[in-house]
Amino acid sequence: MTRKEKVNFIVQTLEQLYPNPPIPLAHKDAYTLLIAVLLSAQCTDARVNLVTPHLFALADTPAAMSKIEVAKIKAIIRPCGLSPKKSQAISDLSKIIMEKHHGEVPQTFEELEALPGVGHKTASVVMSQAFGVPAFPVDTHIHRLAYRWNLSSGKNVAETERDLKRIFSEKLWNKLHLQMIYYGREYCTARSHNLSECIICAQVGRKKEKL
Repeated sequence: MTRKEKVNFIVQTLEQLYPNPPIPLAHKDAYTLLIAVLLSAQCTDARVNLVTPHLFALADTPAAMSKIEVAKIKAIIRPCGLSPKKSQAISDLSKIIMEKHHGEVPQTFEELEALPGVGHKTASVVMSQAFGVPAFPVDTHIHRLAYRWNLSSGKNVAETERDLKRIFSEKLWNKLHLQMIYYGREYCTARSHNLSECIICAQVGRKKEKL
């Protein structure tokens, strides 16, 4: 199978399985998405979705959140892990959004990544899912799949992101990264990976896996 045939096979398979992949994190706007993605670091989306309703009942705008004591934020988000760091980041970024961005979540990678607790992956999710800007956020699922499918030998998510952006058309990025996440969770799991049930790995996967 040529590289082009492999890419077409992957895209067509994912499109058949997940024609309209929903955003995994519950949110109502760019700000609540930003907070949800920040909370998802080293935490499952399912757990974040259990916690954010309680947090957003307390405050769901930068203006409201900037007035909440960090201790109160910390108490609510504790189930997500890393609560001391995440609660301080939520408080600080909310104040910065109010002071420097007129209460609106900034719409550039540079401005987003300058916010406390916001790395490139978080910024990429917000840019793609909230603002529709082409981006390819790479999480552990996508990093694993890219290696298994012989699309990248990147040692980290930054290298894998670079490779995937080079391989796939930019117009596919925003949808494709969601499709890959769902596929990784359902068919191509990190553990107990069943090759006979993994449609894509059976066709294009590596013979030996080191990850």
